Amino acid sequence: MGEKLTIIIPAYNEARTIHNILDKVDAVQLINGIEKEVVIVNDCSTDNTAEVIQAYMKTKPYIRFIEHTVNQGKGAAIHTGIKQANGNYIIVQDADLEYDPNEINILLKPITDGFADVVYGSRFMGGNPHRILFFWHSIGNKILTFGSNMFTNLNLTDMETCYKLFKADIIKSLPLQEKRFGFEPEVTARISRIPNIRIYEVGISYYGRTYAEGKKISWKDGFRAIYCIIKYGMFKG
Repeated sequence: MGEKLTIIIPAYNEARTIHNILDKVDAVQLINGIEKEVVIVNDCSTDNTAEVIQAYMKTKPYIRFIEHTVNQGKGAAIHTGIKQANGNYIIVQDADLEYDPNEINILLKPITDGFADVVYGSRFMGGNPHRILFFWHSIGNKILTFGSNMFTNLNLTDMETCYKLFKADIIKSLPLQEKRFGFEPEVTARISRIPNIRIYEVGISYYGRTYAEGKKISWKDGFRAIYCIIKYGMFKG
């Protein structure tokens, strides 16, 4: 059998836009004949996200749908997706339109070429389009990435990126704990301690959302990220 990429989509109250991202994922042809598996984890949405997804997947046999009965957070939805993934590789795709699925192949290439075990898609390198939004968010991101790099001894430009592509056996081996937005610093700290791990970074586009358009992350999540950087950077946990 050929190789497969599992695309995990955590969803919470994304009924208005999730069909758009699913259309984009459906249209992507992966390099080297790699197959797609989409695992959507509905984190107990209060809108009709579940109904929209179930209607969409009737003609898409590669999509699997999982529901949380209690809202647990984005990290918890990713944990569920990782456990359910059958692919050789795993990537997280936000249910909004901030990241372009057409660029998944950019992350896949260093792995399929035999150079990488993990690939981060950076919003802050390369010549791809980036929507101009919040100054303080960009400063906060740089602070979090800098702090993470201090503890992990990596030189990432975008630790907080959603687009992280892993070999499945690597991400499945990690004892991940963070159930909300602490997932990013935790997973970065844990992979940095794997002996001889090969981590690459590639430039990607970023079509950011405003809060009016549905952006959910807040300053509280930033403080949690700082806590996680210290916790998982100093202690194996």
